[in-house]
Amino acid sequence: MTDPNSHMTTPSREAALLHAIAREEARLASIEQAQQRVHARLETLNAELVSLGSQPGPGARLPLLPNMPAPMTSADKVALFRQLFRGRDDVYPKLWTNTTTGRKGYAPACANEWVRGICEKPRVKCGECPNQAFLPMTDQVILDHLQGRHVVGVYPLLTDETCWLLAADFDKSSWADDVLAFAETCRTAGVPVAVERSRSGQGAHAWFFFGAPVAASLARKMGSYLLTETMSRRHQLSMDSYDRLFPNQDTSPAAASAT
Repeated sequence: MTDPNSHMTTPSREAALLHAIAREEARLASIEQAQQRVHARLETLNAELVSLGSQPGPGARLPLLPNMPAPMTSADKVALFRQLFRGRDDVYPKLWTNTTTGRKGYAPACANEWVRGICEKPRVKCGECPNQAFLPMTDQVILDHLQGRHVVGVYPLLTDETCWLLAADFDKSSWADDVLAFAETCRTAGVPVAVERSRSGQGAHAWFFFGAPVAASLARKMGSYLLTETMSRRHQLSMDSYDRLFPNQDTSPAAASAT
């Protein structure tokens, strides 16, 4: 049988092959983008299903802990941190401590902080300051956090009122029993959860990491449902240690709250 392309010169055949490869790569990219859109839609639908008290559908991917290898280098650790704790990139909260009173809190990192004649804290709140120069979240900021040079948080509520994560905070005397019961409820519901002991050692955070941005109102409904289900399953627990959910609001406030 005669090869229909046998009459082509080598340069012409190479050009044809390169064109065909580019065409197939473009098709593959289009398919992958379509898959991502479908997965994101499935994740949103399954989150809503869980928030209504039902089991997620087969193959549900919400929430989903990224299947990543253990980080080996500083760059790997920063990349993992950024993938899990995704929030606003244009601003981040930084821990402050009053050395006189011992009080602690978070405030947006700002290039104008305490600059004489510009920063008027505490009389003017950061969210209302006309001289805001908030600093963006960068790899260096995260690396400094991981290496203990400072402590930063994340503003989980994005400007479009979606979020990549949800966290439940437990911080009173019964926190250990309460968070274990909460994690058990999550496992029963088929919702992966990561439990982290808080910095003080006297509490815990239960983290949910989403595979795509989810409406904050929907994520919070899911968290509220899981808390209610835990209390109904474990009547002996008061769940008094539960403090709040992050994001702690459905819509964007003047100043976000940090986790």
